Amino acid sequence: MIEVKGVEKGFGETPVLKGINAVFEPSKTSLIIGQSGSGKTVFLKTMLGLHLPDKGTISFNGTTTESMSSDEKRQLKQDIGMVFQGSALFDSMTVEENVMFPLKMFTKQSKEVMLERVNFVLNRVNLVNSNQKFPAELSGGMQKRVAIARAIVTKPKYLFCDEPNSGLDPKTAIVIDKLIQEITDEYEITTVINTHDMNSVMEIGEKIIFLKDGLKEWEGSSDDIFKTDNEAVVDFVYSSNLFKNVRKVYLEK
Repeated sequence: MIEVKGVEKGFGETPVLKGINAVFEPSKTSLIIGQSGSGKTVFLKTMLGLHLPDKGTISFNGTTTESMSSDEKRQLKQDIGMVFQGSALFDSMTVEENVMFPLKMFTKQSKEVMLERVNFVLNRVNLVNSNQKFPAELSGGMQKRVAIARAIVTKPKYLFCDEPNSGLDPKTAIVIDKLIQEITDEYEITTVINTHDMNSVMEIGEKIIFLKDGLKEWEGSSDDIFKTDNEAVVDFVYSSNLFKNVRKVYLEK
């Protein structure tokens, strides 16, 4: 579980996060949404430790990051998997080498043991026999699956995804959403997804946090979004006629 209490973050004279409180639970896909400039990317990076909060605390399973020892911080890095926007694979490495990279960085396992784990996660994301391919030989959806395999190869307790469906067609995006949700449930991972994809919100939004101007404006599930009367959320989520019509049908039930 990840618990955020009163987190503030700014750059120079510009405040970005303004006292955010949130809890992210295991086995649940939690989505962070909001307009550009709402603070969602800074929020994600602050939880990852890429930014230090100016105020407030971030706890992983009850231990705040500021109170962790060097060994605990190193273990936390191993316990976190990350799926970057655009996949962020190493072009000069094969699929096998990309997925094995975190194991080489965080463990002292033998090559045989690492390869066994690599093959297991590649099988889990339906990429059998792709070990020796290079990223340039893969489709966007396949690259994203490699990124997910790399993120879970160290058996993380926490999974962070930054715009995982960026650049994907709608059909492939649904496949990636379902894969992330399945892995989250299967391995009881605490998953936090930063997204602007409203289809993801509707399909896998077990918990949704909506940020506006650095504040947590709203929190709920995909079902709750259909019923909310929060004007900021309604304007953001139902900016298209499609979702407006979906909401209208839902409320008329």
